Amino acid sequence: MFRTLIARHDSHPLRAPFRIARGSKTAADVVTVTVTQGAHVGRGEGVPYARYGEAIADSLVALARAAPLVEGGASREELARALPPGAARNALDAALWDLEARVAGSSVAALAGVATAAPVASAITIAIDEPAAMAAAAARHARAPLLKVKVDRAAPEAQIAAVRAAAPDARLIVDPNESWGAADLAGLDAFLVAQRVDLLEQPLPAIEDEVLAARRPSVPVCADESLHTIDDLDRLAGRYTHVNVKLDKAGGLTAALALAHAAEARGFGLMVGCMVCSSLGIAPALLLAGGAAFVDLDGPLWLADDYPGGVSDRDGVLSPPVAGFWGGA
Repeated sequence: MFRTLIARHDSHPLRAPFRIARGSKTAADVVTVTVTQGAHVGRGEGVPYARYGEAIADSLVALARAAPLVEGGASREELARALPPGAARNALDAALWDLEARVAGSSVAALAGVATAAPVASAITIAIDEPAAMAAAAARHARAPLLKVKVDRAAPEAQIAAVRAAAPDARLIVDPNESWGAADLAGLDAFLVAQRVDLLEQPLPAIEDEVLAARRPSVPVCADESLHTIDDLDRLAGRYTHVNVKLDKAGGLTAALALAHAAEARGFGLMVGCMVCSSLGIAPALLLAGGAAFVDLDGPLWLADDYPGGVSDRDGVLSPPVAGFWGGA
């Protein structure tokens, strides 16, 4: 077995600024990994995230250090012990799944024992803006079954109410990205119920999770920044009803599959989420979507120019990439 690994930084410009409570971005900066074995090439993508202490340069260094193991034929499980959870390992794990499926003449779904990716209702994100602008964005997607409303502490009531008025039939996820405090959580509780919010995602900073043990909101609440790996699940019990599984946090599809099974076994509802990325980053995550209560995989829809043959959206229903894009047959 002779393999070669190439890792690079790719930057995908966005069609509009993506604003959340933590800041704004105009491009999706990712690490792209290719692993070649003979005539077969596997690809993967990861998004280093500053919130978790990650950077493009550091991820590329980690992948360079892992190259001898990969080129020597190390398995995904062996590499999971050599690299910590995060974007670098996610990109490499995805590339190895893709390569393994192509070498076997099979599919990642078949090898992993999961259902083939299928069209799925996926949240359309309404980024932070003035309430009128958020209402206009929601109106453009009023037929979508699920919207995700990004808010901060400045004007959450006006923003959520504007989106709800513009899209009265959509299910709503509200995501403050850790920007609220305990007083905000208590003060907005009845309002969230009145606005028919289906899920509140990570309202408090991860270090303040204990607040939720004393007073959990009346609407279901989902852990995002508070959840990375299986080791976090016991700490989140009794505080959150759902957990957001992201491949970049878990460190790849291999770990995310195990995390999803463990979370369900503990009674958590599943959300499958993503960073702002291309269809190459979303293709593996779609294999988790079939068993999730909430799917939030619209990252590629923010790109000005995604890969040809990538995911497509029609009224909030996300279709997988074309056959052969990622994951073998």
